[in-house]
Amino acid sequence: MSVAIERQGSGAGSGRFLSGVERIAGAFAAARRERRAALMPYYTLGYPDLETSAAVVRAIADAGADLIELGVPFSDPLADGRTIQRSTQVALRQGMTVRRCIEGVAGLRRDGVRQPLLLMGYINPILAYGLSRFVADSVAAGVDGLIVPDLPPEEAGELETACRALGCALVYLLAPTASAERIREVAGRTTGFLYLVSLTGVTGARASLPENVENFVARARSATAVPLAVGFGISTPEQAAQVGRVADGVIVGSKLIDVVERAIAAPGAIPGQETLPAAAAGAFVGALRDALEIDRIDHSPT
Repeated sequence: MSVAIERQGSGAGSGRFLSGVERIAGAFAAARRERRAALMPYYTLGYPDLETSAAVVRAIADAGADLIELGVPFSDPLADGRTIQRSTQVALRQGMTVRRCIEGVAGLRRDGVRQPLLLMGYINPILAYGLSRFVADSVAAGVDGLIVPDLPPEEAGELETACRALGCALVYLLAPTASAERIREVAGRTTGFLYLVSLTGVTGARASLPENVENFVARARSATAVPLAVGFGISTPEQAAQVGRVADGVIVGSKLIDVVERAIAAPGAIPGQETLPAAAAGAFVGALRDALEIDRIDHSPT
């Protein structure tokens, strides 16, 4: 199981393939050239089943996602709120495993999904699978980066080594309570981008954004030149546009799963039929992407 993603644009056909780190950098650079933030939806693999989740991911890719974060179901997802926890429990009952998630990524690549794909999963299932094997199999399937929310940089040396050897990004999260010193430490270790958590607490759609988001982004930007993506609590196109004016990337997860959940429960929905959930997800992500088509503040490196 090996999926190689060829360089797009200039140099295509040269036989050189981009690493995951390079592909992620390219996605942020492409969005920056269009003077907008990159859009990165999150979706749980296997929710409500593997076939529907694949259809949803294909739909959000077609709708304008620049990168896609794929959740690996786990029984105790500490960073996730009720919506994502519920989706992971359903996926686990459907028999989703780490191996099936990796196979699912390979299937998405075969289906033509070309955006950078990042697996978001917790450390215990990764260790049970075998850390080096997990990275190697993920990269072979077409994964570009990893997000492991319960693994701090101080304990990630082995995973960093495995990722570095295969060009796979390892993205770290940073809380809004982080000190200037902590921001520098984490920013110096992350690859691909720095994931800024907009609030203290778990994931989940919120009616409004925390007041300190812009200040948090500014503090992080003063410490690093890596792209800054903001997640947790972003649930509307208006909120996405607000974050997109100051950040390099906008991550939306819980609200997307809410949209799919409502489509599954809609009158006339057929159990096991993936068309309605995928269409609803595509429409939502399309609205998010439209909201980001604004003349944002230019943070290009000088």
